[in-house]
Amino acid sequence: MFNPKSRRNAAFAALLLAGTALGGLGATLVPAAAQNQTTAAAPIMPQAGPALPGFADMVARVRPAVVTITSTERVQAEQASSPFPEGSEQDRTFRQFFGGRQQQQEAPRAAKALGSGFLVDAEGHVVTNNHVVEGATKVVVTLEDGRELDARVVGRDPRTDVAVLKVDAGKPLPFLALGDSDKARPGDWVVAVGNPFGLGGTVTAGILSARGRDIGAGPYDDFLQVDAPINRGNSGGPLFGLDGTVLGVNTAIFSPSGGSVGIGFAIPSNVVKQVVAELEAHGHMERGYIGLVSQPVTPEMAAALNLSQQKGALVAELEPGAPAAKAGLKPGDVITAVNGDAVSDPRGLARQVAALRPGTEATLAVRRDGGEQSLRLTTATLPDKAAEAAPQSTAKEQGRLGLALAPINPAARESLGLAGDVQGAVIAAVRPGSPASEAGLKAGDVVQSVGNRAVTSPQEAVQAIQSQGGTGDTHRAVALRILRDGHSLFVAVPTA
Repeated sequence: MFNPKSRRNAAFAALLLAGTALGGLGATLVPAAAQNQTTAAAPIMPQAGPALPGFADMVARVRPAVVTITSTERVQAEQASSPFPEGSEQDRTFRQFFGGRQQQQEAPRAAKALGSGFLVDAEGHVVTNNHVVEGATKVVVTLEDGRELDARVVGRDPRTDVAVLKVDAGKPLPFLALGDSDKARPGDWVVAVGNPFGLGGTVTAGILSARGRDIGAGPYDDFLQVDAPINRGNSGGPLFGLDGTVLGVNTAIFSPSGGSVGIGFAIPSNVVKQVVAELEAHGHMERGYIGLVSQPVTPEMAAALNLSQQKGALVAELEPGAPAAKAGLKPGDVITAVNGDAVSDPRGLARQVAALRPGTEATLAVRRDGGEQSLRLTTATLPDKAAEAAPQSTAKEQGRLGLALAPINPAARESLGLAGDVQGAVIAAVRPGSPASEAGLKAGDVVQSVGNRAVTSPQEAVQAIQSQGGTGDTHRAVALRILRDGHSLFVAVPTA
C-alpha cells in the first residue's frame, strides 16, 4: 500500500541503481610451463578481495519485530458515467446495461490493503504509516511467526504520515529501537525490511542517498532519500542502519511506473520518536503554533529588502490575535532564529515551531528595516483549518513595472471577495513580458504594501514604488506585499 493519494502526482529527478557492486575477486595466473618441461599446470587460486558488509546476522535479529499490516475499509462501488445527454434514449439504454442514477445504489464493499510496520515495545505498540490505516474499519497485524492479531489504532498524525497501533499477544513481544537519524550520513548503508506486494519478510539494501528532502507531502517534510528498493506494501516498514536500529519509516517512492526505480523516502527516526511519544500519551499530536505565513528569502527579495544574506523566513501574513501578531511581528520581518537556533527557510521555521509544545515561551530573532530585534511570544495550539477566497477589476499605470492599478471600489471588493477592512490597490492588468509579469503578478492581486510601507490607494502605491527604486537604480527590485486568494505574500519585482 504505497504512494498515498496526496502524493500520486509528485515528480522528482530519478536515478536508477543497477545493483550493489560485488567487487574485488583477484586471481593469480600460473605461467605456462616451458616447452621442454612436463610439470603439471597448477590451478588458478582466487585471492581474498576487500570484504563487503553482510546483512544476514543483523536481519536475523530484527526481522521478528517487523510485521505485516492488513487494513480493511468499506468502499462505495463506482458506477459508470453515461456519455449521453441525460434522459435521452441512448442515456436510458446505457444506464440499463451499465448502471447509473436510475438504478439502486450498489452497497459498499470491503477492500483490503497491505502495508508494513514494526514493534517498538514489548507491550505490542506498532508503528506504521498513517496512510496504511487511514479510513480502515478493521486492522490486523501478522507477526513473523504467522499469528494474526486484531489491532487498535492508538493515534494517527496525517501531517507526518505516522500512526501507532496496539496489539495484545498475551506475552512480551520482540521490538526494535529507534536510532538517531541525525547521525546518518549520505553514503551510509541502509537495509529495508517489509511486505512489498504481499511478499512478507522481504529484505533489500542500499545507501542513504540524501537528507532533508521536501516531496510536497506536508508542512514538515524532512525525508531521508534512499536507494534501497522499496515498493508498494513497504509503507510503514523500518529502514535500518548497520547497527540494527531504525533510522526511518519507509513511506513513499518516486515511481512513474508504480514500481521501484531506485528512489524512496523515509520519515527520519527522530521525527518518529516525537510523534510516537505524543500519540501514545494523547492519541493525537499537539504542536506549537504562532499564526503566520512565511516565504523564502530569494536573492531578489534579499536585494529588495536590503538584506545581507538570503537566509530566514520572510513574514508574509499574520493571523489577527495569534501569538506572532501579539508579539509585534510585522509583514516584511525576516525571522532568523527561534530560541537561538538558526532558521534557514520557512520549512525549517515550521518544524522548529511545531516542535514547541503549546504554552511554551519562545524568543524570535528578527531582522526589520536593516536592524536586529528580539521578540518573545507564547505558542498556541496548532488548529486544523483551511482558508480560501477569489480574483478581478480597472486602472492607473505604473509604467516601469508594467502594472495597471485600480482602487478597491465596492464592485471590486465584491468580485474579489475582499473583507471590508482590506485596503490597497487592485492590479487590474499586467503587461506581458514586463518585470511584473516575470515576477508572477497577475490581475486580481491586491497590493497592500511596498516594502514595509502600507498603501491604501493606487496613488500611494505608485509613490511608494518610485521612492523605493521605481525611478532610480538604487534598488534592483521592489518588494510588493500582495493579497491573493485570501493569502498574503511578498513578491520581488525587478526595477532595472
